[in-house]
Amino acid sequence: MQRVTNAVYIKNNHVLMLKKPKRGWYGTPGGKMEPGESIKQSVLREFEEETGLLLTDAKLSSAFTFVIEDEQEWMLFTFVAQASTGQLLEETPEGELEWVPFDKVLDLPMAEGDRRIIKHAISDPEYVLTGTFYYTQDYILQKEFIDGPSELVAEEE
Repeated sequence: MQRVTNAVYIKNNHVLMLKKPKRGWYGTPGGKMEPGESIKQSVLREFEEETGLLLTDAKLSSAFTFVIEDEQEWMLFTFVAQASTGQLLEETPEGELEWVPFDKVLDLPMAEGDRRIIKHAISDPEYVLTGTFYYTQDYILQKEFIDGPSELVAEEE
């Protein structure tokens, strides 16, 4: 099982997104955890490597299992942050960095699970959302289970 961390970085009602060249889909900056690394250490390292920014207030927002049909299983730990130090990179080998307004971010092409995770992070709930997303090999969402208070799960559906 692969472990991955990422962060939804919010500034001036915008989210810093990364357009990945492979599919042209958007995601939030992050990446694979290294052996022995905590999820917080991983998100700080990965986010800084991909953006040039060191998050100073990252808080866990969600933890999800992604099951890819007949292939693999991932654990994704998503943090949310609103402050950083450093200078945003003009170029990154991971794709194109782009500030996207809240009202447009959920309309971008991305994995459906990512859309749920970002929606939860920008709504600023106090609850750490957890669950499982099941995908085909082509990353088409087949089913999902979201754990949480009934009013939160109903809002996310």
